[in-house]
Amino acid sequence: MRYEAPTSTKDAVGLLSKAKGKGQVLAGGSDLLVRLKGGFIEPDLIVDIKRIPAMQGVTKTASGFKIGAAVSCAQLGENAALKKAWPGVVEAANLIGSDQIQSRCTVVGNLCNASPAADSVPAMVAAKAKAVVVGPKGKRTIPVENVVAGPGKTALKAGELIESITLPARKGKTGDAYLRFIPRTEMDIAVCSAGVNLTLGRGGVVTDARVALGAVAPTVVLVPAAAKAIIGTKLDDVALAALAAACEAACNPIDDKRGTVEFRTEVAGVLAKRAAKIAYQRAGG
Repeated sequence: MRYEAPTSTKDAVGLLSKAKGKGQVLAGGSDLLVRLKGGFIEPDLIVDIKRIPAMQGVTKTASGFKIGAAVSCAQLGENAALKKAWPGVVEAANLIGSDQIQSRCTVVGNLCNASPAADSVPAMVAAKAKAVVVGPKGKRTIPVENVVAGPGKTALKAGELIESITLPARKGKTGDAYLRFIPRTEMDIAVCSAGVNLTLGRGGVVTDARVALGAVAPTVVLVPAAAKAIIGTKLDDVALAALAAACEAACNPIDDKRGTVEFRTEVAGVLAKRAAKIAYQRAGG
């Protein structure tokens, strides 16, 4: 196995696209190293991206925020501007693993690991986050919900990697929130989860919304019907009930020892309602 630590995105792409055999990207390594030690993967090339300046830091611009692919989740939690603008995204990222893992793991790694139960992904999808993908044919930007193709699979092409995640600027009265259900109080994998992002107009009426669910299908589910259920309302009980019903209808979970289909389906609706209430309050409603 060969290890490389390039100092530019171009060099990283070149290494991956020209690799003989299977190449893997190393950011924090909290997933990759576990799979290596467990013998689940045997890559021929490891490309460490932590020395690439374009993949470092959180940058605030007029259009929003850019999060480098090598930025740890702990760093996100320490960024006051990002926490103020997108508290739900930061909270979701800060649920991944222990304090020790937080200093290593990244939201891009969490995304590319392609687990249906990834914590950061529903929150990013609800937030309209986009992934800046760089490959042999240049750079392209795609919605985060289009990155994961299935459990353990991404839509990235040969030689491509994600350089950064972008989040839009917050305007007016907006708020987001993320909640998950886990059997334990800490350090567990979501049995189901929900991310909600909304904007308020005059009188506290919801004018725009996004609702995303995790761990209830092979990939994170964006639920337009759930958003439609609360747009034009002040998030009253009728609207929340319609939101929950839309979320339940969108679920396609599995039965396993951690949760039944029926349990995951019902709890997804409950979490969506609770997350919507938090997002509404954060937006000033």
